[in-house]
Amino acid sequence: MDDKVVPELAVHDKIVAELTILENVAKELLLVSNSSSVETALEKLIELAKEEGGRLDLSSKNVVTTVLHLCQSLSSISYRQLLLSSLKVLRNLCAGEIRNQNEFLLQRGVEIVVDVITSVGLTPDPDCMIIRVGLQLLGNYSVGGGERQCDVWYQLFPHKFLKIARVRSREICDPLCMVIYTCCDGTDGLLTDLCSEQGLPILIEILRTASAVDLKEVWLKLLLSKLCIEGSYISSIFFKLHSFPSIQNNGVVTHVTDQFVIEQPYLLSVLSEILNERIEHIVVSHDFALSIFGILKSAFVVVDFSIRGKSDLPVGFAPIDVLGYSLTILRDICASDHLTSSKEESSKDVVDVLVSSGLIEFLLNLLRDLEPPTTIRKAMKQDQIKEGTISSSFRCCPYQGFRRDIVSIIGNCAYRRRYVQDEIRDKNGILLLLQQCVVDEDNPFLREWGIWCVRNLLEGNAENQRAITDLELQGTVDVPELVRLGLRVEVDPVTRRTKLVNAS
Repeated sequence: MDDKVVPELAVHDKIVAELTILENVAKELLLVSNSSSVETALEKLIELAKEEGGRLDLSSKNVVTTVLHLCQSLSSISYRQLLLSSLKVLRNLCAGEIRNQNEFLLQRGVEIVVDVITSVGLTPDPDCMIIRVGLQLLGNYSVGGGERQCDVWYQLFPHKFLKIARVRSREICDPLCMVIYTCCDGTDGLLTDLCSEQGLPILIEILRTASAVDLKEVWLKLLLSKLCIEGSYISSIFFKLHSFPSIQNNGVVTHVTDQFVIEQPYLLSVLSEILNERIEHIVVSHDFALSIFGILKSAFVVVDFSIRGKSDLPVGFAPIDVLGYSLTILRDICASDHLTSSKEESSKDVVDVLVSSGLIEFLLNLLRDLEPPTTIRKAMKQDQIKEGTISSSFRCCPYQGFRRDIVSIIGNCAYRRRYVQDEIRDKNGILLLLQQCVVDEDNPFLREWGIWCVRNLLEGNAENQRAITDLELQGTVDVPELVRLGLRVEVDPVTRRTKLVNAS
């Protein structure tokens, strides 16, 4: 009998102790906020802590400690609303106020908040608001840097981060990215942890959630920019999204795939947006550029070029979207090549690296194997090429804009680069690119990109200018856009391929 009474007394004593703590905490909150109830006190503190002056004033009244004690006393789902309000108070107090952050550190606030997130938020039916506000609090706190970053990181990495990342919620995903980004910012060791075998599953789950809810918010973009564009982890992350078999040859791992998953084009679409938004400021690593080129070549092998695409990106078919977003990323990289990482060992800029890896030759071959633009197809005789059908020797554009994107990369690479201009001429690419200076229904703005490309080919290059002048006329069809440029379309009677010749 005594064995049963002792635990009952212990439980009773614990409840009394908790109620005493709760009563003392409540008194402090009512006093500091001049309120008549704990709920009202917390709402007042939330508003006061939104202002810099309010945060500073409250930092001298031990409010952080008081609210943390309240969280410890209420660590039950039955007190959900009070816990949520408490987290909001702490989140606002830690936003840029170093004294509140220091108090949070001394009171082991991270441990308390993580306990609330896991015990109340990460239930079988997750409480997204508890998790969201808790993460926002930890993000504001870790912005303080130094030991605060490690304090948060080692409480959550890797298992709790992974569990949170698996909650498919827009409300949670971006603040989770905030916490991870602020922890890793300026701390290479934590960044290495994140991209290790333990950390990569966290990133994969984040991307699966973000793709599922179509999230493209600022913290996700900052994190992906640091890891992929400025860093060297794009291949690890991209190929980890789907487990492909791999072949190792002399230490080089080649991924082999006959398919892609939807998260992969999603990742590339976000990276493309980042580059487009920050084209004048982004720092592009050589590894990122070469990895995207490798992904482009992988997609090229998979895509079916026998069917002409009827829509722009995204088309909703992963291989084609991977192909297209790889091209748009390369286009923007080659337009901002002056911004390369100071950590790169090579003195080459990113376009130098891409061109020396065979980018121009690869793109010219892609372009050369495509069926003619619609303007030229319509100008040719019906018995040569029937609209909507294709000769076995031609490829179709798998999405609207495919040809334009190829031409845009070549044009950007040729801008004030003599060696690129010369390579295009040496590979018989000038006539091919002149053919792109036409309107094409399947490729909006092809004509504008074609003219830009030809301009860059000719600028300051007498040999390229002579190559156009020396074109011979051999039997042609007229295309109005080309006539205005002094050119005409020639159809080879044997191969049925087209090229441009001087009409004068």
